[in-house]
Amino acid sequence: MQENSFYIETYGCTSNKADSYIISTALKKSNHTETTLENAQFIIINTCAVKEQTENKIKARLKYLHEKFHKNPNKHLIIAGCLPHIAPNYIEVIKRIIPSFAAIIDLNNIQDLPEIFQEIKTGKKNLIVKSDKQIDKSLFYIDHSPGKITGIIPISEGCLGSCTYCCVKNARGKLRCYAPKSIIQNVKYQLEQGIKQIYLTSQDCSTYLYNGTTLADIVKKIVFLDRKFFLRIGMINPSFLIKNTDQLISIFNLPKVYQFLHIPIQSGSNRVLKEMQRKYLISDIIDNIDILRKEFPSLTISTDIICGFPGETEYDFHRTVNLIKWLNPEILNISKYTPRPGTKAKDMEQINSRTIKERSIGLSNVFRNSLEHINDSWKNWEGKVLILHEGTEHNQVFGRNFAYKNVFIDNYNGDFGRFVNVKIDRVDGFNLFGNVTRLKKKEKKKKILM
Repeated sequence: MQENSFYIETYGCTSNKADSYIISTALKKSNHTETTLENAQFIIINTCAVKEQTENKIKARLKYLHEKFHKNPNKHLIIAGCLPHIAPNYIEVIKRIIPSFAAIIDLNNIQDLPEIFQEIKTGKKNLIVKSDKQIDKSLFYIDHSPGKITGIIPISEGCLGSCTYCCVKNARGKLRCYAPKSIIQNVKYQLEQGIKQIYLTSQDCSTYLYNGTTLADIVKKIVFLDRKFFLRIGMINPSFLIKNTDQLISIFNLPKVYQFLHIPIQSGSNRVLKEMQRKYLISDIIDNIDILRKEFPSLTISTDIICGFPGETEYDFHRTVNLIKWLNPEILNISKYTPRPGTKAKDMEQINSRTIKERSIGLSNVFRNSLEHINDSWKNWEGKVLILHEGTEHNQVFGRNFAYKNVFIDNYNGDFGRFVNVKIDRVDGFNLFGNVTRLKKKEKKKKILM
């Protein structure tokens, strides 16, 4: 085991990944070293709670770590993230699973781990560390390892919603937006390290509003920083699409912004949406998606659907199927409904698990069939692609273009993190395949704002 070393295991959303980056940076600045699970003195499990399946996976992992290390006095287990805080009794749940834990921290103590480690070293254990203050996570500058390409910037935490199925708000709390100045400085700090792809993240990016500064305002300030990069906007609530279509159009018209919209509609049935306390109608979604697609024909759309919400009838489900057939999203995240602690939907009349599974499979099949020709129009497209990492085949790399498309490139010999000109010669479902080409002389002369 390595003295003053740590290991982080992260589950869940992009916001959780940002939290882990903040933890890692704070520990490294206090002379701790990141290492493997086996070598680490401190093991940090950054948990997620959004789905029962994920919760069960984490519980099994915690049980395994307890059994493996509880007799080793030099190993210290720290539980972070949402799971211990989704309901008043959940810290006790975690205690029973992993009684050997050194500390359970909340979402506003992540920067305090160096001090918490010092307490643990004095022999303290089973610490429950909570903070009364809500921290501004955009103030914590993240140090990336050399060669890192993607950076994450939290712009807010919490949400304004009251969805009856969601327990995350119990952990993340009410909405608090971070100051534009600190967000911009954080973006600059990461770009100066060579980051080429920035993700703006929160539980709901569309709710960002700070002393009159809107989401579109802050995106505009970011894209005009004098660096080459792509910017991805995180999840956008459908209500924002309906009320602020003009703001979205202005965002997607900006250079460097991926034409990518993650909009979790959750159901195609207005009745079910009402039970979920999702405050929009499907007809409004359709009208405004039509507007966006006319403005941005290449727009990539990702959506989330919950199958088997309490009271969902066959008719409700078919409304969802019809919505997906119409929407034809490039990315579809299907969740089989499970009741979550501390939510109103937990007390509603539940649907048979077999029915939920059948609906999930049925919707997956509809989606898979839609992918067969979804990208046919991209054949022979030529343009800029950001090279991100190795591909799935030998001597192949993976990148993304302005529409956040999966692009696989053969026989690439350059560095990751570069922008290269690519021509697509083959399309296979959601994936585009091409080769690097040289820019034509006329194109080289054009002044492109990047």
